[in-house]
Amino acid sequence: MTTKNTLLLFLSLALLSLSGCNNQQNKKQQSNDISGDLIIFHAGSLSVPFKQVAAEFKKEHPNVNILPESAGSVKCARKIVDLNRPCDIMASADYTVIDNMLIPDYASWNIKFASNEMCIVYSEKSKHAEEINKDNWYDILLKDDVIYGRSNPNLDPCGYRAIIVSKLAELYYSKPELADKILSKDNLYIRPKEVDLLALLEAGTIDYIFLYRSVAQQHNLKYLILPDEINLKSPEFADFYKKASVDIAGKTPDSKVTKHGEPMVYGITIPKSSPNPKAAMAFVKFLLSKDKGMAIMNKNGQPSVIPSKTSSYDNLPDELKQFATK
Repeated sequence: MTTKNTLLLFLSLALLSLSGCNNQQNKKQQSNDISGDLIIFHAGSLSVPFKQVAAEFKKEHPNVNILPESAGSVKCARKIVDLNRPCDIMASADYTVIDNMLIPDYASWNIKFASNEMCIVYSEKSKHAEEINKDNWYDILLKDDVIYGRSNPNLDPCGYRAIIVSKLAELYYSKPELADKILSKDNLYIRPKEVDLLALLEAGTIDYIFLYRSVAQQHNLKYLILPDEINLKSPEFADFYKKASVDIAGKTPDSKVTKHGEPMVYGITIPKSSPNPKAAMAFVKFLLSKDKGMAIMNKNGQPSVIPSKTSSYDNLPDELKQFATK
């Protein structure tokens, strides 16, 4: 190799090295530019995966102080609508909560990002645990010596989904009045959100819970898989799911909203009044990225549905349109 060629090679390598350093510095600068508090209102069933997502996000953006608040999804929306609480990200266990309660006044768009299914959760202490199955679970719940819990349907999607599952079971198993029998029992053990029931189960105060499969998996609990016709998991049975409905509290104290059965899909948005929209956008992009946040969601039993159709596609920021379809 001539001296001239050697010099050219050296200069090329030096430029590549300098370019790499500049890229690293730019990435570091972008991370440092994102800082401050990031307030996230999210469904209780997102507590475990969002904690893990937040930890990974902090590695890229160490100057962001993440402040998560877990509650039933409807209650999360009410913090924004009724209490005017500052919020940067709202993540709901039912995407329609965002559509119905936040859009268009409090948010402009909604992205569907994960799915789940309803199941019956129990422990080794639960009475009749050795005999419960997909054909007799409702008989077990109705036994006098058994106590079961569910969440408040006016505050938490898991609560109204428990009602819908009970009504679908009445149809699926051809058991007249089954839903009324189930739903009139053990109302002392209704809690604001589904994860509030876990301590009661662990203590042996209650025997069974209507709960999301993901929460059962995340907490290493025993659970009974329900038939796809009633577990709200499968788009294949969407028409059957619609046959069951429940009225819950609406935007105002005197209003009602009718919730019909449908496949379970989570939704996420950034409220218009977000105090820290730059950090919120960075977190949402991180969460929805296949090899980042969604990899964590998948591991926690909440599979990705990205990209899915959204009625608010035209209102999506350009950088988020890759995660949805029109």
